[in-house]
Amino acid sequence: MLEFFPFKKTIPFMSWGKVTTAISLLTFLFSIWALWDKGLNLGVDFTGGTVIEVRYSQAANLPAVRSTLEQTGLPEISVQNFGTSHDVLIRLPNKGQANAAETSNRVMAALKAADSTVELKRVDFVGPQVGKELYDSGALALLVVAFGIMAYLAIRFEWRFAVAGMLANMHDIVIILGVFAFFQWEFTLTVLAGVLAVLGYSVNESVVVFDRIRENIRKMRGATIPHIVDDAITRTMSRTIITHGSTQIMVLAMLFFGGEALHNFALALTIGIMFGIYSSVLVASPLLLMLGIKREHFIKPIEKKEEAVV
Repeated sequence: MLEFFPFKKTIPFMSWGKVTTAISLLTFLFSIWALWDKGLNLGVDFTGGTVIEVRYSQAANLPAVRSTLEQTGLPEISVQNFGTSHDVLIRLPNKGQANAAETSNRVMAALKAADSTVELKRVDFVGPQVGKELYDSGALALLVVAFGIMAYLAIRFEWRFAVAGMLANMHDIVIILGVFAFFQWEFTLTVLAGVLAVLGYSVNESVVVFDRIRENIRKMRGATIPHIVDDAITRTMSRTIITHGSTQIMVLAMLFFGGEALHNFALALTIGIMFGIYSSVLVASPLLLMLGIKREHFIKPIEKKEEAVV
């Protein structure tokens, strides 16, 4: 197999297992605290509010539009391009507005005062009940995906791999949510889509490492389990660098050049990819050792047959 980043010597990852596990535990507890103390800053999709789409005759100046709307006194306005540079999507949370019609009239009056060419395309109102249903459905989607991944790992490998892989994946998800809660970044349906994508992306890396560990257990008969795990991670490092590096470049392009519509989605993916690499190597693998993985779990001992007495 072609390797662009060959590693000649086996890197002793498992010798750092206790340190990395302690770091992971502290990060996980910090994220739990952030979620409990601050909570997620839910967007209009989950809390309810007004969504207004307008169109300009020329490319819209988003900072100017945002500055104009901020002068109206409306709370937490989100302004972003929608489809083309001429179309603008405006989101306002459901915080004290009388109704969607009054809010849209107020917004359009401010926009037309700044640019008479602006045209109202549509006004949608998301009620609190609809937002709550979306929130519940999103939480259910996370649980279903998590249990599905755990079942897949248990069927393909062994229950210890399933538990280690799922704990590592949940570690990534909780950290993403914790970071969003701590910095109070807006959590929308697009961010939820990014979190679900991270679940699938992270488990793929775990499967690659687990597959090599299982292969090494059968091939490296005289080696210890920690050395087998170290060798498996080292042999997959070249693939990890190429795959995650390529993906991270694409995600960073979305983060810096994708505009406000993709910013938080790309932000969730960026955090997830970084911690996905870390968890697959330095969380899932040490957990396997803690769960007591042994060679006998994969290779059945040869039973000696008694010779027939003549």
